[in-house]
Amino acid sequence: MEPQKSGEIPVAAHVLKKEKKGPNRVKQKKTVNSKKWLVLPLVLPLVIWLCVFLIFPYVNLFSYSFWKAGPFDVIKEFTLDNYVKFFSAENSAKPTYLVLLDTLKLALTVTFFSVLLSLPLAYFIRFKVTRFKQTLYTLVIIPLWVSYIVRAYSWKIILGSNGILNSFLIWLGVSEEPLEFLLYSQVSVAIAMIHIYLPFVLMPIYTSLEQIPNNLLEASKDLGANRFKTFFQIVFPLALPGIIAGGTFALILSMGDFLAPSLLGGAESSTMIANIMQQQFGTSNNWPYGAAMGIIILILVLAVLRITGQAEKRFSSFDSAETRK
Repeated sequence: MEPQKSGEIPVAAHVLKKEKKGPNRVKQKKTVNSKKWLVLPLVLPLVIWLCVFLIFPYVNLFSYSFWKAGPFDVIKEFTLDNYVKFFSAENSAKPTYLVLLDTLKLALTVTFFSVLLSLPLAYFIRFKVTRFKQTLYTLVIIPLWVSYIVRAYSWKIILGSNGILNSFLIWLGVSEEPLEFLLYSQVSVAIAMIHIYLPFVLMPIYTSLEQIPNNLLEASKDLGANRFKTFFQIVFPLALPGIIAGGTFALILSMGDFLAPSLLGGAESSTMIANIMQQQFGTSNNWPYGAAMGIIILILVLAVLRITGQAEKRFSSFDSAETRK
């Protein structure tokens, strides 16, 4: 019998190892397949819900945008007139795309002031309040429990000619007569939107501030940094993901708002892109044109989400790297 070389595995042992591995692999495959069948009933309702209430409506909206509006019904003939009309037709003495730009300008204004008010308030609750932190945070988000219409209409009462604000200014002697620009203008629309969407901006900012370790602030203080330097070099960069998320909420929600401009806007400020689109599906009965407007706004919103999502990821990864250092 020839001596066995070192490194060679006996044939019998090699066969035994194969026999041991074979059944285990079969069992592992069966376990993986059984897990897939267990996950399927959990995922299937979600997929059905997304298809019925999200994907199919968007596909239907997209197809409607290429059809024509008839006297009583939609004519299913392919056309690009609805998109051409968006950039050429006049609505309230101005093309619709200019109304979209005005809406975007108002939405950016609302976003800027919402962030400007939310950041110091969230900072105060996070770092200055100790005893009643949760109570104060709850008071800030309580307006979300109230109906949107009630909140919007309350500003009509406050900013009216005989409202609380004008009466108070006359009583102080600041003004001799009611200030007319406070109501039925872009000022009143912006004020109402800032109040309505402020909690949506504050919550993600406060969440970002809550994740900042206290030892970072203590280390900054020990190294001789003052409050302003600590805020701009530590707190603000770490809060940027929350600021971007909250600003995105305010921007997108205010772009699609049509109720506040209708209640508080004047002849010009009440004509926002959402109001025009609502009219197409309502009194004008021009669903294809309204669908084309919806698709254009959808593309714009997706572009905004793409940009802000990339910015949020970038600053989140930067902050985590800086924190580890």
